[in-house]
Amino acid sequence: MAEPAFSREPRKLKFHVFCAIPETIKSVFETGVIRKAVDTGVLRVFLHDLHALSPEPHGKIDDYPYGGGPGMILRVDVVAHALEKVFCKDATDIGKLMPVILLSPQGERFTQEMAISFVSFSEIVFICGRYEGVDERVREYIATKEVSIGDFILSGGEIAAAAVIDAVVRLIPGVVGNVESLKEESFTSGLLEYPQYTRPASFRGWKVPDVLLSGNHAEIAEWRRKKAIEVTRMKRPDLISRKDYREEI
Repeated sequence: MAEPAFSREPRKLKFHVFCAIPETIKSVFETGVIRKAVDTGVLRVFLHDLHALSPEPHGKIDDYPYGGGPGMILRVDVVAHALEKVFCKDATDIGKLMPVILLSPQGERFTQEMAISFVSFSEIVFICGRYEGVDERVREYIATKEVSIGDFILSGGEIAAAAVIDAVVRLIPGVVGNVESLKEESFTSGLLEYPQYTRPASFRGWKVPDVLLSGNHAEIAEWRRKKAIEVTRMKRPDLISRKDYREEI
């Protein structure tokens, strides 16, 4: 993976989250780095309640699956109507202007590399699945990309959307104080992060490695590189297999 270029130039990003239960994640956007990004004006997050935007009586957004089976399915007309009401455009045209991302266990695995790519957009739409699934026509005609945060099932896509947004927001210039720290984090280089230590240098006989106290920056950099490879080999050997680190192991 080429080293990502973390721009220092300010940019603004809008997220639109279409979901069944906005309250599930509302507090996420009111704290931490996301709140900082909102307060500084580089980020705007819009939570769109599918029930409130539904064309159906009483805000109904789901129905039984054709062909039978358990659970309820999020309706395609509800999703389309919600997007069209917010953007005043045909739902199939919105994806020509910005990514329309469906959060789903069937999607492409979300990675740090994908998070970096999302920062290049000025506006992103997230559609959060819920219930037994989403009408397949949402995938076929409305969404431009399908994303999963892991091989497990959540009650809905709201939490997945919050996780993706948090990962992307941290990459907006000015949100995390030290831009250089982003380059050292796990997955950015294709490796897990090396072990970190701080004061005290010795606690109950548990000592910080001498090299980190030496002041020799070249040796420290070499130690960190080797440790990052070692940690990745032990905890995530699948990452090692994707890269040519074998001669360094």
